[in-house]
Amino acid sequence: MNRYVALGLLTLGVGGALLLPDMARTQTASDDWEPPLTPHGHPDLQGNWTNQTLTPFERPEGRGPVLTREEVAAIEGGQAETVAERTAPVDPDRALPPGGDHRVCIDGATTCYDEFYREPGDRVAIVNGEPRSSLVTHPPDGRVPDLTPGARRRLEEAAETRSRFGEFDHPELRPLSERCIVSFGSSAGPPMLPNYWYNNSYTIAQNEDFVVIMAEMVHDARIIPLRDPTQQPGEPELPRQSDVGPWFGDSWGYWENGTLIVETTNLNPEHAFRGVPPSKDRKVIERFTRVDEETILYEFTIDDPGTYTGSWGGQVPFKRFDHLLYEYACHEGNYAMSNVLSGARYQERMRGDR
Repeated sequence: MNRYVALGLLTLGVGGALLLPDMARTQTASDDWEPPLTPHGHPDLQGNWTNQTLTPFERPEGRGPVLTREEVAAIEGGQAETVAERTAPVDPDRALPPGGDHRVCIDGATTCYDEFYREPGDRVAIVNGEPRSSLVTHPPDGRVPDLTPGARRRLEEAAETRSRFGEFDHPELRPLSERCIVSFGSSAGPPMLPNYWYNNSYTIAQNEDFVVIMAEMVHDARIIPLRDPTQQPGEPELPRQSDVGPWFGDSWGYWENGTLIVETTNLNPEHAFRGVPPSKDRKVIERFTRVDEETILYEFTIDDPGTYTGSWGGQVPFKRFDHLLYEYACHEGNYAMSNVLSGARYQERMRGDR
């Protein structure tokens, strides 16, 4: 969760829900609006889109599903103030920032990104005219269900295995995002969610047989074949219990009443979601509905009885992104992996470990 969003939510004392008709930036499709169609007769989802938002993933405890006008103003105004402060001109001859709590640094004490490099968004998510307090919408409390005992046991076993090695013993112990295999967070999904940092944009292309979704982060691409659900058995190419686990799973899609529905199974067990790897039985259902000229309503449901005590999901508005997207060349000039591992070997030599 963006810490400024959390601060805005937790410090407000306003109760109740207030709909904001003048803020209805995302609506369900109205009766008098028809989405543009491709030559194949399906709603046109093509173009560049972004899901950046200030709305947190899970709902802070004690909050309702809809924000009040005052809460929206506090969240969006607080973000604007933060951006103004942290993008103010600085003396080019100043000493290096100390990191940590310094106002310019927003991450660790060594990397020191400033706000210029971020683009988490400047608005809360609006769905059906409601400013949402969380992207998770079910269960009703807006929070991810508890893990099952089996999932907790798998996490404990994985932690015990990793504890036998040093953090920098070999590249497979480093995070997938650091190795430029997949993006951090769940940018490419499924589900496809904002990372509250930067590069929350996507390019969608489609024809009669496929939909391709390319995430800006690490230029991850999902190629989704389309089928007629009335003529197909409704199963992916790979058996659900297959030992082949693509990074983004095995997806197939179909159109239903103007909505693209994508079902995904066989997610790679190493591709954890919020730190929790999927079980072999995980199924993710995504829905893409063009609701107006500027918006795709993205909905997702996760069904994984081996990991969570209940199914859960949410809604995320994807807004049109009228800018060019450039390749996120993760490994271009990226010396971090070789440097961190060689640095660890140097430290071992200095200690006489090897």
